[in-house]
Amino acid sequence: MATRTSPRPARLVPVGDTALRFRMVHGYRRAFRLAGSGPPVVLVHGIGDSSGTWKPIISALARRHLVIAPDLLGHGSSDKPRADYSVAAYANGVRDLLGVLGVERATLIGHSLGGGVAMQFAYQFPERTERLVLVGSGGAGPDVTPVLRAMTLPGAAGLLQLLRLPTARLQVGVAVQLLRLLGTGLGQDAPDLLRMVDALPDATARAAFIRTLRAVVDWRGQVVTMLDRCYLTRGMPTLLVWGSRDAVVPVAHAYRAHLAMPGSRLEVFDGAGHFPFHSDPGRFVTLVEDFLESTKAARWSAEQWRELLRDPEPGGIAPIHASGERNAT
Repeated sequence: MATRTSPRPARLVPVGDTALRFRMVHGYRRAFRLAGSGPPVVLVHGIGDSSGTWKPIISALARRHLVIAPDLLGHGSSDKPRADYSVAAYANGVRDLLGVLGVERATLIGHSLGGGVAMQFAYQFPERTERLVLVGSGGAGPDVTPVLRAMTLPGAAGLLQLLRLPTARLQVGVAVQLLRLLGTGLGQDAPDLLRMVDALPDATARAAFIRTLRAVVDWRGQVVTMLDRCYLTRGMPTLLVWGSRDAVVPVAHAYRAHLAMPGSRLEVFDGAGHFPFHSDPGRFVTLVEDFLESTKAARWSAEQWRELLRDPEPGGIAPIHASGERNAT
């Protein structure tokens, strides 16, 4: 099946314009940032975060691309209803926002939870996915920081509220500085994690955060995996980006995902934590632009999809699972 070209926007969006915009989708207000023109690139943030996390790179990517960065439902300035906050529902939400904006196909760049959403989008809507860039992505194993595991337990909403009190923040700030002085990975990521706590100003936002977290994590770790379907990315240009000192999703997951995704590229930012696009935005943009320019958009074929499902890998080899081993055939 021939690749369909992505529609260009009706008007150019100034490259430097990264202000929030709003559209109603299914009765809920969805916030998003839009900049540039050209082949579409969708930036999907992580749990508890928002489109604002991409500000260091939006303008640079918008020089050659139409950049769309949504606030996922329950996050940022989007509505926060009592709703379905599963990874599949988020993939549907991204598709519907793209439909409202008139974007047929796009490259998806997902960070953390957003990586899982991007992967799910490619699984649900392969005909609309041109490439994947997964950054410190969830879904490649159960390991995740104990901080997030603790947030799934009863009383988490009260703890999040407590962390916003001045006295608690002072104590946490001292602990963060100590962790940073000790050179720990958690100390490196702690400022971004605290920024996300600050982005939960009320009970509604905190409830949406916890509902989202519990959809993908429990007290034992991540409960959602993409490894059982990674073989379906064969033919889909895929770039994995990780920080070598990621304290939220360990870099071991990067190597596991790379092994499970045929033809994928892996780039590890030495010394970076869970937010490599914050640690070195220039390098991140250069890497992504090179990837976009050096790869062709995926061509989706219903027949190829059926063949992959019937025979996951050449020779009938079963896909890799969370242990890093293949199931016996």
